[in-house]
Amino acid sequence: MTKRFALGIFDDEDVLLHAVENVREAGVKIYEVFTPFPIHGMDDALGIERSRLPIAAFFYGLTGLCFALWLQIYTLGFDWPMIIGGKPHIALPAFIPVSFELTVFFCCHGMVITFYAISKLYPRWKTPVLDVRSTDDKFVVAIELKEGVDLGNVTQLLRANGASEVNEKEMSKF
Repeated sequence: MTKRFALGIFDDEDVLLHAVENVREAGVKIYEVFTPFPIHGMDDALGIERSRLPIAAFFYGLTGLCFALWLQIYTLGFDWPMIIGGKPHIALPAFIPVSFELTVFFCCHGMVITFYAISKLYPRWKTPVLDVRSTDDKFVVAIELKEGVDLGNVTQLLRANGASEVNEKEMSKF
């Protein structure tokens, strides 16, 4: 399945930020904005809600903590009980370092996997790029041209808001 896009190329991030706000106010849905570096305020301009990744991080960390405590209590208390330094078999203060490390380990790895899955950054042979200049020095606004969206109107709207050029591109891997 191929998708058609109108790509508005911008030279300045401030012009891009105002253009995104104006294009959204005009009722045009923006598919994505590609920039060579993060732009403060772009999330708000695009209407992106706050991420729920911190909630996932909490549960990954909680899973790591529970696993660490279960592992240590089972190993040192039931499977292979040893008296170490006169401490009881289940000594929770001694479990703090390992519990902390596994909490961080589970949280970090879970977050990386979750981020890649949400961002659809799966391993592939060739990553689809709409415009190569968006990784160097240009800012690109991609608007999907669905049924009923006129390329002429979108081009005129992008040019009126400061786009240096507007191109049409078809992609099959999005």
